[in-house]
Amino acid sequence: MRMRTMLLGGAVAAATMGAFQAPAVAADPYVIYLSNNFMGNDWRQQMIRSAEIAVKKGPLAGRVDLRIEQAEGTVQAQINSLNNIIREKPDAILIDAASQTALNPTVKRACDEGILVISFDQTLTEPCAYALSVDWDYTPRVLAEWVAEKIGGKGNVIIDRGLAGYEASIATTKATEEVLAKYPDIKIVGYFNGDFAPGPEQSGAAAVLAANPQVDAIVNMAYGTGAMQALKDAGRPMVPVTAFSFNGSAVACMETEGASCILGSNPPYLSAEAIKMAVEVLDTGKRPENRAILVPNSFFSTDPLPSKLFPETVIQKLEAGKNAFPDLSPGLFLPVSPDWVEITPQEAAGQS
Repeated sequence: MRMRTMLLGGAVAAATMGAFQAPAVAADPYVIYLSNNFMGNDWRQQMIRSAEIAVKKGPLAGRVDLRIEQAEGTVQAQINSLNNIIREKPDAILIDAASQTALNPTVKRACDEGILVISFDQTLTEPCAYALSVDWDYTPRVLAEWVAEKIGGKGNVIIDRGLAGYEASIATTKATEEVLAKYPDIKIVGYFNGDFAPGPEQSGAAAVLAANPQVDAIVNMAYGTGAMQALKDAGRPMVPVTAFSFNGSAVACMETEGASCILGSNPPYLSAEAIKMAVEVLDTGKRPENRAILVPNSFFSTDPLPSKLFPETVIQKLEAGKNAFPDLSPGLFLPVSPDWVEITPQEAAGQS
């Protein structure tokens, strides 16, 4: 079993994901830009809301002059936007990147001018920029192990490959296959591309189900609800399903008769964590020793099972009103708040 390094080397470790350290001296608010490359899904909209809410509450209140820049959805548009931001000479730039590599020369120039750069979610490969994310290798391994144990180590599994050619999709599929390969009586009988959307997920799962009379579990890379609908339409019984922690997926898992699910997370409040990390670095002048910063993963399930691969893993049982919200938008992503500031589900959903 591989060793998994959780979060943060260096002096910033305790503050970045744990207790927030108060600044040694009072200071004017730090000017921090958040560069986002598109707003085309619920996750990105919640990510922006999380940043805006976090700087108004708790330890960040009054500490940050947050300026959000929306690029026009292309790599070049984000480069142009970043060039304009660099000319303003802010204290820090946070980037949800349109490309892991194409922004690197622009980002290097920002670093050379003394600007702290933290990429998050879609991170950068430029060494001078920090990369803050969940552990994308760990998450699919936990989900795959849960599936394998749930079906008793034997049966036929189909896998959603996500978006064709997308690096995270390729890595996630590889990790899933590696875990399932440890179970000689589990057979992967088909693949489909769900494209991170319910419609393609449903049609893709339906096509593979039609070709396979016996399917015992479905590993999804996004909603899970499309695959569940495909099972219903095909007149098949519900089988164990993995997905990511959209509120609609959580509610469907709880309310669908016979459903058994596990949900992994990529929390939109990564933006707030990036802001808090920037403030801590700017306050202390101390930087993490490692540029890759991991935010703890969250998991939710109708049927929590202990992980043998990663015994420290906590899988929360899905409960209405606690970690799933039938009265809120299905596009709300869970969990909604880090532990150092309160972002309510209503605020995260934009319904407050």
